[in-house]
Amino acid sequence: MLDPLDYEVRLEAISEGYDRETEWFQPRIGVIPPSTAVLTMTRARLWGSDIFTAVREFRSEDLGGTWQGPVVHDTLDRRVLPDGSEVCPCDLTPAWHAETGVLLMTGHTATYHGGDRGGLIADNSHPRDVVYSVYDAAAQTWSPWRILEPPDREHFFWTSAGCSQRVDLPGGDVLLPVSLMPREAVGDNFWKGCFATTVLRCGFDGDTLTYLEHGDEMSVPEPRGLYEPSLTQFGGRFCLTLRNDLRGYVTAGDGLHFEEPRPWLFDDGEELGSYNTQQHWVTHSAGLFLTYTRRGAGNDEIIRHRAPLFIARVDPERLVVLRETERELVPNYGAQLGNFGVVNASPDETWVVTSEGMHGDAREPMNLELTESRGANNRVWLARLIWDRPNDLVAR
Repeated sequence: MLDPLDYEVRLEAISEGYDRETEWFQPRIGVIPPSTAVLTMTRARLWGSDIFTAVREFRSEDLGGTWQGPVVHDTLDRRVLPDGSEVCPCDLTPAWHAETGVLLMTGHTATYHGGDRGGLIADNSHPRDVVYSVYDAAAQTWSPWRILEPPDREHFFWTSAGCSQRVDLPGGDVLLPVSLMPREAVGDNFWKGCFATTVLRCGFDGDTLTYLEHGDEMSVPEPRGLYEPSLTQFGGRFCLTLRNDLRGYVTAGDGLHFEEPRPWLFDDGEELGSYNTQQHWVTHSAGLFLTYTRRGAGNDEIIRHRAPLFIARVDPERLVVLRETERELVPNYGAQLGNFGVVNASPDETWVVTSEGMHGDAREPMNLELTESRGANNRVWLARLIWDRPNDLVAR
């Protein structure tokens, strides 16, 4: 029998509007106790897929009551490589590192052909690296992005911590889930390769993130394997949710070693219906929840059924989603919502932040008018979960 735990959802728009050439994408929030919130996002160019530029920041000193910004961070911008290509940090997630008292942001690189219309380089001529940056709260600046050096460059050739939730251990070590693909598997098009997922244990001293070891490498023989993992700790074990092109997967273990991943199911045995996008954890001391998008919600017009955004409670022993607890967090206004983040903002509130991806129509993915006609306007949504009891995982 699960402990009773309830919450109220308060939905508000941090930002609204766009220029029809670029959009806000991949919003994430890190909270500096007790009341400073740092929202990071990228501007994505709408003429292609995953065409990212420098990270921007909105900042709040009153726990999201008001926001100032955006501020462009040159330290989180593209860099030109010797061959003329450009590499950019992206899919970044800031999170408070309590042991050292700083925001540590992790993600990965994307490499583009040079020029204004340079698309993503998908072959194995350039690696994809795990990157990180540290926030200077006094100066309100991010350190220049750095690469987490892998233990084996050929094996960890295409490696991503993009969009992932990490767990910080007592003493400060970081459990960072990543997806990886060896150089030979990338070949001439990584989109056709197969990812494995593992968890890295890293040391962090407040400045430098260092690889120490990694755990099991898990995959499935389905398109592109397992990737974009998110990790949480609940009830004495670690739970990992994983993206796959056909269905979401879940597993549990000791943080480095895990059971065989299995598809996400509702408690009645039906598949959850979340596929080819992220799922993330909402973790309260009294209950575990999953946030996700899925099929079967009257949403066939949305690319990959990425709206509305749902939340439901998870049975932590069986690792199934309790169907009767499902709630809608962010409505379907015709735009995809599948690139989102979660943060425990205070003992009383957990936040889910997402943005309306404007090239999101399943029939004509680049037709902005179809998306706009259903009410989307590149809003950055903040869904506040107001708990009916304090979350003991968060210090007051």
